[in-house]
Amino acid sequence: MLLLIISVFIVGFAILLLRPAKDSKYFKFLSILPFSLFLYFLYFIPEIQSGQNSLIFENQWIPSLGISLDFKIDGLSLLFSLLITGIGALIYLYASSYLNKDPYINRFYCYLTIFMGAMLGLVLSDNLISLFMFWELTSISSFFLIGFNTTNEESRKSALWALSITGLGGFFLLASFVMMNSITGTFSIQELLSQSEVLQSNYQYYVLIAFFLLGAFTKSAQFPFHFWLPGAMKAPTPVSAYLHSATMVKAGIYLIARFTPILSDGEVWNFVLMSVGGTTMLVGAFLSVFRVDMKSVLAYSTISALGILVFLLGIGSETALLAAATFILVHALYKASLFMVTGIVDHETHTRDLTVLSGLKKKLPIVAVCAVIAALSSAGVPLTFGFISKEIIYGSTFDFDYWTYNSVWILTALVLVTNVFLTSAGLLVGIRPFFGKLPEKFENIHKPDYKLWLPIVILSVFTLLFGICPFLADQGIISSVTTSILRSSVTQELHLWHGWNTILLLSGATIVLGTMLYFVIKPSHRTIERFDKLNEIGPKRIITIMANNIKIFAFKYTRFFHNGYLRSYILFIIVFIIGIVGYKLFSDVTLKINTNDLSPFRIYEFVIFVLIISAITVITLTQSRLTAIVSLGVVGLSICLIFVVYGAPDLAMTQFAIDTLTVVLFVLVLFKLPAFLKFSNTKNKIRDVIVSTAFGILIAMITLQALVYPSNKEVSKFYAENAYILAKGKNVVNVILVDYRGVDTMIETIVLSIAAVGVLSILKYKTEDEERRE
Repeated sequence: MLLLIISVFIVGFAILLLRPAKDSKYFKFLSILPFSLFLYFLYFIPEIQSGQNSLIFENQWIPSLGISLDFKIDGLSLLFSLLITGIGALIYLYASSYLNKDPYINRFYCYLTIFMGAMLGLVLSDNLISLFMFWELTSISSFFLIGFNTTNEESRKSALWALSITGLGGFFLLASFVMMNSITGTFSIQELLSQSEVLQSNYQYYVLIAFFLLGAFTKSAQFPFHFWLPGAMKAPTPVSAYLHSATMVKAGIYLIARFTPILSDGEVWNFVLMSVGGTTMLVGAFLSVFRVDMKSVLAYSTISALGILVFLLGIGSETALLAAATFILVHALYKASLFMVTGIVDHETHTRDLTVLSGLKKKLPIVAVCAVIAALSSAGVPLTFGFISKEIIYGSTFDFDYWTYNSVWILTALVLVTNVFLTSAGLLVGIRPFFGKLPEKFENIHKPDYKLWLPIVILSVFTLLFGICPFLADQGIISSVTTSILRSSVTQELHLWHGWNTILLLSGATIVLGTMLYFVIKPSHRTIERFDKLNEIGPKRIITIMANNIKIFAFKYTRFFHNGYLRSYILFIIVFIIGIVGYKLFSDVTLKINTNDLSPFRIYEFVIFVLIISAITVITLTQSRLTAIVSLGVVGLSICLIFVVYGAPDLAMTQFAIDTLTVVLFVLVLFKLPAFLKFSNTKNKIRDVIVSTAFGILIAMITLQALVYPSNKEVSKFYAENAYILAKGKNVVNVILVDYRGVDTMIETIVLSIAAVGVLSILKYKTEDEERRE
């Protein structure tokens, strides 16, 4: 499995070698890749059909940290894999015609293939870290897909919004994964299944699920993070179709479903999912019917559909999970079809405005038939797969013991209202553009290429096939999906007819009321303008203000801490050390000063002390760079004298050589530096005196404490005993530098060399203005 995932990425980058102008006729063959993967995953259906089995593909990555590239195939991951590759194959074929004249079509297929590989890795991963890695990769690759039209400013902004919101959620998701590991000691999802009680009984449980759900909600555009998804409509239509039907936005749904048996406590988990999902499905459905752009209608209806899925996962009963599994497939079929229909209409008429589109069935009969089938499935009309899904969704609202009788009806009413609006939205896109009088300006539109209409024909066939024979979908994959979430056998099955009951009455009411709403609400640009005014108080406005404030804070922070002055950086470092080390020293260490072991203060030591203090004073007061360097050299040589006084001539020679060389180099560089400038004022000097004094006191205190507490001699003893035996050196310091730390010393030398080259480059650098002056 790992080889398969890696191969997808390799192929993705290899596509860049194709030439858009000359190789355009070959791009349609790229659909063979996802179609082959689709056939490969079909092969696993018989093995996981019971829902009790799962296949694990183990691959070690960082075993010491418990991080692996393990992959798992069960009902849930297989359903998403089939959607990603199956609908992906149709999207690949569709895009080869839709974007055949785009000069960057090779880049498009590269991004699309990488995105497909990331999605496959996400749904198949059985390790938290690898899952997160693929999760973030989907955000990055979708950023390139949404912002594919780089010349369009709105497209670039939409891509940034999508990346920002999903990236923000990614941080919270990673935090929740780390918390899971800290509580259970494992990153394996398979092992987490057996430790659900450990997680739910931990005091960090509520923080954990809050972080986890924030990650899932941002990815799946749940309220109040839903606004990035309509903006993503700036992406090319094949991207929208792929992201909305089978991939990106359903990643959060997959994640919630995957972790339901691990994190669901039956109370808080369910309540949060039902609340957020319920709000999202109502808001999305309501806003969808007032749009005039076909893609906007579909975008808001997608938000509502995602809310329904979260809502069903929140109910958590067997019926609700069966409804969620069914609706994932139903939604993928009709939503991909409607998006591709929208793309065809836009491709042929150059508009998606519902106020001007009508009568296109005369020019696009095949597209019209497919659009109607998709719209009917969206409305839940019998003999379509959507009807069966809608019946189970209504059934799930009656199948939750937690609710009282009245609460059940309130819940059912909310679902009914949502479905009524969604029915109207589906009819807006699937019916309105194709019926009525054909405007004169559309009389001469061309018929679409077969690569455009063939994918929606295939999707329509499956919509009807599963609608008439639901057992094919149920026994094929739906049942095993439900079992993998529920962790027990499923007793219910999908049927074409559930009998005369309240649920059928609700389905009929949905169709009637949705159709009435379709005729009552007319798409209008004036209505859109009124709704857009609500954005001033909406979540997007609030998050925009937060983002701007964060940007201002980041600017001020950067200007304060990274102002370009070396003295500031050194000051911050020293103050930080004083704060951290000083706090630790005075809070955790019993301060002692043992004066018994101190040697008496001799006259030549006093002379050296006066020399050092005098040199430092000169350094701080002089206006001459040369005087400062010479004074610095006096400090270094005085330290050499201290080494000599205390019996360390070898250290004194080393220090002497380094100081001499440093002074010589500084003097040589002086000729290239600008004139000595005065940057410090009195306040800065007073501040520096205080910081320097505090730092000196801290170091003195540490030194005095080191004299009190016994030191560990094992390291020095080891070097003394083994320096000659192992390295044949009589000078222990030299042996340590050359043999024991040889590589370290060599790297330090390389770093210094690189720094020297950098300094030389800066000194040699001349701006264009300076060159002109010369």
